[in-house]
Amino acid sequence: MKLPTSRRARSLAGAMQARRVLVLGDLMLDEFVWGRVSRISPEAPVPVVEVTRESVHLGGAGNVACNVRSLGGCVALVGVVGQDAAGYRIREELDAMGVDGSMIAAGDNRPTTIKTRIIAHHQQIVRADRENAADVDEVTSREIIAALRRFLPACQAMVISDYQKGVIMPRVARAALSLSRKHRVPVLVDPKVRHFALYKGVAVVTPNQLETEQVTGIRIRTDDDLEAAAARILRRLRCEAVLVTRGEHGMSLFRRDRPAAHVPTFAREVYDVTGAGDTVVATMALAIAAGARLDEAAVLANCAAGVVVGKVGTATADIDEVLASVASMARKR
Repeated sequence: MKLPTSRRARSLAGAMQARRVLVLGDLMLDEFVWGRVSRISPEAPVPVVEVTRESVHLGGAGNVACNVRSLGGCVALVGVVGQDAAGYRIREELDAMGVDGSMIAAGDNRPTTIKTRIIAHHQQIVRADRENAADVDEVTSREIIAALRRFLPACQAMVISDYQKGVIMPRVARAALSLSRKHRVPVLVDPKVRHFALYKGVAVVTPNQLETEQVTGIRIRTDDDLEAAAARILRRLRCEAVLVTRGEHGMSLFRRDRPAAHVPTFAREVYDVTGAGDTVVATMALAIAAGARLDEAAVLANCAAGVVVGKVGTATADIDEVLASVASMARKR
């Protein structure tokens, strides 16, 4: 794939600062318990972590919003939180970032989703999840749709961040896509396999390789396998493009009636892939909102993801880090 020139990358970076992205999806709070291990527990064959500090970060759709803001874009975020301490903390974090939107309070004692990770010596030891992943109730879904009607007309792109925690349900998905067509707003989806049928007609889906295999039934071992799987998704969803994230093999962009475009990764130390998919879809959406071609947006997304996997914990990349990564890629080509 041809890389954007430094001048073009800087031009897109400047345009991204004035663009607005609506993020719809599952909000969660990522908790991190940091420590060190020096012994094995006498009670069971597990490490004993001596805790040194704790931190929290917005996860799921919240992390997508964080990535858009980190890159300089504006965000309207529509999601659901519980009426609990974690939900209050999410609201605080979003206010501090200057994120606009609607944080809808869930009824029926539905808790805010919390993922707690224990990390020692840069290695995740265990993760504990607290959640209710059932679809939101009818009252909440109506509030979500009302929020979309309010915020979408002022946005230049929409991200559906589907973590299968209850927000992206048929009624909400249909309304979101209908509104996006009405206002001519491109929709990008970070998908879940169970919900693939809900994404028909979106602009871009960004599955990883495993999700691509699962949704198509094609075992991917060669580039031909990958192209066949992507073609199946393009036909099934009637979408504009499929961006398959492939870990150490980079990313591959597939469009109708266009040759595949492969974006390689370059050698870097990988500490943590947590949230890398959020970074990809956030960067793609903001770049497209700024007028980037799909291949240019894919390169920027690849560079942003490369930055965040070099950081421990849920992380973001800022625009200067992305531009530096683009320049580094150009030098190595």
